[in-house]
Amino acid sequence: MHSASEQSEAAEPPAPPEHAYPDHWEADVVLRDGGTARVRPITTDDADRLVSFYEQVSDESKYYRFFAPYPRLSAKDVHRFTHHDFVDRVGLAATVGGEFIATVRYDRIDARGLPASAPADEAEVAFLVQDAHQGRGVASALLEHIAAVARERGIRRFAAEVLPANSKMIKVFTDAGYTQKRSFEDGSVRLHLDLEPTDRSLAVQRAREQRAEARSVQRLLTPGSVAVVGAGRAPGGVGRTVLRNLLGAGFTGRVYAVNAALTEETELDGVPALPSVAAIGAPVDLAVVAVPAERVPEAVADCGEHGVRGLVVLSAGYAESGAAGRERQRALVRQARSYGMRIIGPNAFGIINTAADVRLNASLAPQMPAAGRIGLFTQSGAIGIALLAGLHRRGAGLSSFISAGNRADVSGNDFLQHWYDDPGTDVVLLYLESIGNPRKFTRLARRTAAVKPVVVVKGARHSGSAPPGHRVPVTRIPHATVSALLRQAGVIRVDTVTELVDAGLLLAAQPLPAGPRVAILGNSESLGLLTYDACLTEGLRPLRPLDLTTAAVPADFRDALAAALADETSDAVVVTAIPWVGEDGATEFGDGEVLAAALREAVASAPAPAKPVVVVQVEMGGLAEALAVATSTRPTAERGAVTRENRSADTPKDPTDRPHPTPAPTTAPAPPAPAPAPQAAVPDAQATLPAYPAAERAVRALAEAVRYGQWRRQAAEPGRVPEYEDIDEAGAAALIRDVLAGDHVDAGGVTLDTERAGALLARYGITALPTLPAPTPDAAVAAARRLGYPVALKTTAPHLRHRPDLGGVRLDLASEGQLRTAYAEITEVLGKPEELQPVVQAMVPRGVDTVVRAAIDPAVGAVLSFGLSGAASELLGDTAHRLVPATDRDAAELIRSLRTAPLLFGWRGSAPVDTPALEELLLRVSRLVDDHPEVVAVSLEPVVVAPRGLSVLGATVRLAPPAPRTDLGPRSLPRY
Repeated sequence: MHSASEQSEAAEPPAPPEHAYPDHWEADVVLRDGGTARVRPITTDDADRLVSFYEQVSDESKYYRFFAPYPRLSAKDVHRFTHHDFVDRVGLAATVGGEFIATVRYDRIDARGLPASAPADEAEVAFLVQDAHQGRGVASALLEHIAAVARERGIRRFAAEVLPANSKMIKVFTDAGYTQKRSFEDGSVRLHLDLEPTDRSLAVQRAREQRAEARSVQRLLTPGSVAVVGAGRAPGGVGRTVLRNLLGAGFTGRVYAVNAALTEETELDGVPALPSVAAIGAPVDLAVVAVPAERVPEAVADCGEHGVRGLVVLSAGYAESGAAGRERQRALVRQARSYGMRIIGPNAFGIINTAADVRLNASLAPQMPAAGRIGLFTQSGAIGIALLAGLHRRGAGLSSFISAGNRADVSGNDFLQHWYDDPGTDVVLLYLESIGNPRKFTRLARRTAAVKPVVVVKGARHSGSAPPGHRVPVTRIPHATVSALLRQAGVIRVDTVTELVDAGLLLAAQPLPAGPRVAILGNSESLGLLTYDACLTEGLRPLRPLDLTTAAVPADFRDALAAALADETSDAVVVTAIPWVGEDGATEFGDGEVLAAALREAVASAPAPAKPVVVVQVEMGGLAEALAVATSTRPTAERGAVTRENRSADTPKDPTDRPHPTPAPTTAPAPPAPAPAPQAAVPDAQATLPAYPAAERAVRALAEAVRYGQWRRQAAEPGRVPEYEDIDEAGAAALIRDVLAGDHVDAGGVTLDTERAGALLARYGITALPTLPAPTPDAAVAAARRLGYPVALKTTAPHLRHRPDLGGVRLDLASEGQLRTAYAEITEVLGKPEELQPVVQAMVPRGVDTVVRAAIDPAVGAVLSFGLSGAASELLGDTAHRLVPATDRDAAELIRSLRTAPLLFGWRGSAPVDTPALEELLLRVSRLVDDHPEVVAVSLEPVVVAPRGLSVLGATVRLAPPAPRTDLGPRSLPRY
């Protein structure tokens, strides 16, 4: 494809003026195949790179670009394509290893298609992708970035001319999701794209992001060959330990040891050992780097120059060690990305993939976990070890495990992208000490939670800072608020790693409950009552416990459980068991296996739909172990990748399932095949029953499953963001522009005065009650005459605001005499008028005082909050939160989720208030903040909600220049 502005050299304007290099346009992107590329502006220093790049492009691609044979670039061409003003003429390049693999450029044009400057808002765009890199999604990524640049420079439309035979480039434009027009002129296809993002273009962008990032993780988890860089010649040491673990797990690909101290090829643990990756002479997909930090750059260069796809960096001495380490970490990420490689680490514990056709243990874990359906991500090696041990002890298997250390590149977000459509993973467990991109995490977690459970425990909740080595945005909202927002996104938030294992065990082994009704049965009345109380504490609806008495035998348990599973009045069953007394009076401790078999028999014969069953056992010898061992030992592949709720074991295999790569042929000596590791039994989901040593733990896990199941059902109908015809979005935008254009506005923003705040809110249908100042008694009387009696007299001094208990508010003043008396009393007791700043307001119908707020947090975005006004609610932290934009369902839940919500619905005989009016107010505030990112804070306090209608008595609005929204821009990895 070519640019119309290149058709006539005579029409070209004089050399453009120099502009500063826009380094904020630089970005690293993940491509369709999981590799990475660097996108950056083309500069005058790129002449040689451009020529080299063009020489590697086929004649056909050159013809498609210039519409004619164009074997080489002239000096004039090179000058033109490397000299830009970064405003009217811009060129971007995608690079790998410092060399160009693709270019894109735009030239601003006027209505006649000739070169132009602003205010012209159209540009001609043209691409060229090296043939070896076509099909990797490079052009699509470049289109996103050049479109963002164009919008920044005031360009609203792209025009492109493409030969009809150039179907790949036509598809790049048509699949982008932008509003477009298409015509056929003079033998070429003419395309016009409106660059304003649309719902479809954003959906396309995020779908491509998911596929690319998931693929980049899959490349790390399914290598065909692995090199351990830093494997020592003597036993012991980190590198040699990883080498031993790889071989002990039965890795199905090729394994190589790399040690720079070697002078010739030899063997370590039966595999080829060489001095460098270059010396291997065969493709290497994954390198595990276990050398001192100062030698890592050399190892990374060796890997990058010889086609390694990904790195697991176990080496320490990076950001966790201080300022010098942070700079070393930045350099590591930049170096790896320059070669198109992704990194797990540094300071990582490693990665594990239990799939039978991979069996990868590239970690410091000495034992390969059993294969299972749980994906586990941790940011701490120590916690990772504890979780692996805990899950193994409880009989739970893993699909994959990642301990990412400093997570300088690959993070939990990337693995959420992978696990979202990974057929081998049913449950996701995350231990996080920080969230690097909370907006993206919330978006990905919501999408993943819609198809499989996501359980999160967050460490470092109360330290006030991120752990060493973690780059995270600073948040101003409390941890409890973050937790509430995660729950809104469907995330199951737990507080400890024990609860993480408890919840994961149940969710991986049992179906989701259809509701909160819980049947309880067992051979101990006391344990049954403890379970009943725990259910009530967790908000469940327990049925009366069924006491089988201590004389019950396993057959009694089987029959009672079968009856409970067939009973339509319950949604889940808790079985409690203590050792029973035998015929000779001796306590039986060793019949756990018999009881486990009886319980499994009852579950196997239960009618559909299936109910979750959990077991509480106290000192029952062998019961927990027996429940964790299923009767089925079918391989994972036979069980199929199914969803527990609605797909059966004979569901056909998804045709989009990605095959694992096979090792590439090589002439290097093949290492001896390691002895295959024993294949662990794969528990059948319905045969494995989770067991807990305490009723509280079992019920807490069950309650999380109940709440998650309810969220899943509601997520199928998420509500809508209503449209209000009386909203004046354009008028609000004009008012905001006028305010922010004033000289008195600094970088921190400005708080609107009462008049402007009221005017802005009015544009969104929100009426704030007028407040008139009363600096003197006469002024108070004049204000009351203007508003009409009865009135309220209030102090507004900061130290008295929202403290009616101090006597600074007088209500229902029906005459001038009452007003003057109240004024005198207030100023006599509380201070002078200039200190109290008294105001007069008209009286409104009595009701419940509430508070509505919205604020922009740099970490999580716009948050809508609601609570009841008063010291008690503040002390108890009884405030609910939702992410903006809020739906009608969000608004209803926001009101009803407060502990004090009964006060709004007629508590103790009081009149219920107008909650529909309150919901509408919440939705209008949400729309205001969502439509105008310059509105960084809104506080409506108090909002008096009466049985009919509501009144906003106080309003504060703060404006500030909006921060850039990284989640709405083109795809890119975090900057380093």
